Amino acid sequence: MIHQYKSNGYNIVLDVESGLVHVTDEMAYDAIMQLNEELSKKYESISNISAEEVVNAINKIKTSNQNNILSKYRDEKLEKVWNDIESLVMEGKLFSPDVYKDYINELSMQDSIVKALCFHVAHDCNLACKYCFADEGEYQGKRELMSLEVGKKALDFLVSNSGNRHNLEIDFFGGEPLMNWQVVKDIVVYGRQIEKKYKKNFRFTLTTNGVLLDDEVMKFANLEMDNVVLSLDGRKEINDKMRPTINGKGSYDVVVPKFQKFVKNRKDKDYFIRGTFTKDNLDFTNDVLHFVELGFKQISIEPVVTKDEDKYAIDQESLEIVFNEYDNLAKEMVKRQGSSDEFNFFHFSIDLDGGPCVAKRLSACGAGYEYLAVTPSGDLYPCHQFVGHDEFLLGNVNEGIIKPEIQMEFRNCNVYSKNQCVECFAKFYCSGGCMANSYDFHGNINKIYEIGCEMMKKRVECAIMLKIAKLMQED
Repeated sequence: MIHQYKSNGYNIVLDVESGLVHVTDEMAYDAIMQLNEELSKKYESISNISAEEVVNAINKIKTSNQNNILSKYRDEKLEKVWNDIESLVMEGKLFSPDVYKDYINELSMQDSIVKALCFHVAHDCNLACKYCFADEGEYQGKRELMSLEVGKKALDFLVSNSGNRHNLEIDFFGGEPLMNWQVVKDIVVYGRQIEKKYKKNFRFTLTTNGVLLDDEVMKFANLEMDNVVLSLDGRKEINDKMRPTINGKGSYDVVVPKFQKFVKNRKDKDYFIRGTFTKDNLDFTNDVLHFVELGFKQISIEPVVTKDEDKYAIDQESLEIVFNEYDNLAKEMVKRQGSSDEFNFFHFSIDLDGGPCVAKRLSACGAGYEYLAVTPSGDLYPCHQFVGHDEFLLGNVNEGIIKPEIQMEFRNCNVYSKNQCVECFAKFYCSGGCMANSYDFHGNINKIYEIGCEMMKKRVECAIMLKIAKLMQED
């Protein structure tokens, strides 16, 4: 399967199954388009046709007298283009077959090895964000904090269920985890105590809204946290509209100076500013650039995911504006490449050289079997977005997994279990999308969140263009 598009002056051809990206002239671009149309007429799916069948289609086009998009080109120049295309096909670099489909059965039969836990150390929050899926930290339950005892048992559970895996991830989440900061610190201390004994390496991550961020927290986090996610939505008026404190006041002026100080002291350790854009700020490039003006270089702004009835929800009518905004953002990043104003945008970061392992390409985050969430009371769920949905309760840190059938359901959810994904060019980049979003909108983890899919495809296109621009600049 191939995907063609034009972006920022480049003619781009993505060979989906191999992951190779070709930048072509106009003639080659049109020839590949004509070839793709010919193959699509003959085959229901072109993901598994042989190189010989593709070459036969090339020969048919060459001998056809029908008018098509190639009629404007001279035959002798087209002949060289066709020879180049044929060579790429035979080398498995264009219209390459799908080599992953047979692997998915093998993947589903592997033992579940837990690699990461999301610690809900606080089902409570000191902000009242309007779009919060966690119901202001309560997760459809009650306000509560995780005890150190539960935290230790959760770490013990992770160690005992991680097999031979050496590197393990622990994300401190909420609500707002700084509302239970002493327990966070004590869990880290316990983790460091047992690492060598079990030959493990814990990577700790903290997500915070910054309200309680102080010098002591900054010092400990910069020492022990491998990554820190700082929640902020952008410009003051945008952030304060959606992220007020519990008494209704804006949070921007409270947290921005703290974030700036924290990032400055963090130096070269990982962090990123994470925002959310809604229908109220579809011009989110301005929020990204505002982050850069504040001194932040690692940036993520996610589209809000909420029900259609919410007035700030992103709907189908918003998509064209969003697509244009992603294009604008990508072009701005091209302009800044190599300069002191350069920055990274999380959703435009794609590794075209190696990329994620096959398992990640097919099933993404591993929610439900590799990645789990643990609540303050010790209950285990497939991920933080499923917490509070009793139908997805897997077990607890005392008894372990008591519903392995739920784990198997999540393990079998992949790009081949979703009909809409099979013929999608972005399938190996989004890996089927978010299962929680699919469930929220369709009651089934094997469906897709359509608006999210459309935005993801656009982000992939922009990311590939940015990579091309950088390589061209280096040459």
